[in-house]
Amino acid sequence: MEGCRLTPAQGRIAQSMLRRPAEVPFLSSVALAGLAGVSQPSVTRFAVALGFDGYPALRRHLREVATAGPGPGVAEANAYQKLVQAEIDNLRGLTTALADPASVVRAGRLLAASDPLPVLGLRAAAAQAGDFACIARTVHPDIRLLDEGGTALTDRIDAAVRAGASALLCFATPGHPREVVDALAYARGAGLTIVTVTDSSSAPVAPHTDLLLPAPGTAHRLGTVCAPVLLGRVLLQATCHALPGGRAGPA
Repeated sequence: MEGCRLTPAQGRIAQSMLRRPAEVPFLSSVALAGLAGVSQPSVTRFAVALGFDGYPALRRHLREVATAGPGPGVAEANAYQKLVQAEIDNLRGLTTALADPASVVRAGRLLAASDPLPVLGLRAAAAQAGDFACIARTVHPDIRLLDEGGTALTDRIDAAVRAGASALLCFATPGHPREVVDALAYARGAGLTIVTVTDSSSAPVAPHTDLLLPAPGTAHRLGTVCAPVLLGRVLLQATCHALPGGRAGPA
C-alpha cells in the first residue's frame, strides 16, 4: 500500500487490514467493509486502487502470502519483535490515512480558533492528552488539560465555555471509561465542537464527535499507542499552521 494515494475511506480499510493481518485474508468484502466502517463498493475500489481486478483477487493474494510463511533462512519473529512490528504497521496505516490531510487541516483550524482549548484524556489516555497539552502550551495562549474525572470535569468544561472555548480535543483509548462518552455529550451540548483521536471510526465516542480522527492501536493488553501520540503531534503541527502568523511548529 506504500506509495498509493488512497481516499479517506480506503485509508480506513488499510488501517483495519493492518490491525488484523491474520484475519483479513479470510474476510469477505462485506465483513471487511463492516470492520472499517465503509461501504462494500469502497472495498472493491480499494482493491482496484492496489492494482487487483477486484477484492477476490486481493484476498487470494493475501491468502498466498499468509500461507507461505517465512522464507528459507528467515527466523520466526519473537513476541517482542511482533509487538514492535505491529506498531510499525499501525504507523504505516496512519501514513496512508494522512495522504488526504483535509480532516487534520480542519481539526487544526478548529483547535487554533478555540481560546481556551480544553484537552480531554482520562485514565490511559491522560498520558496522550498530557503530551499534547504540554507542547501545545508553547504555542497556544490557553490550554486546559482535563485529565481527571468526577464531578469537577463538567465544572471545568463549563468554565472553559464561559471563558470562550469553541472546541474540545479528546484522546480516547480502547476501553476508555463511560465517563468519556458522557463528558463529550455534555461538552457538545454546551456548544463545543468535538475533535476526537481514537482507534476506530466505530468507537463509542464517535456519535458524540464532530470530527473523528482514527489512529490504530495494537491489539495487545499493554495498549501500545505510538500512532495516537504521533497523530497528536500532527494535529499540533496543523494547529500551529492555523494560528495567527502560521508558525511552523513549537519552538
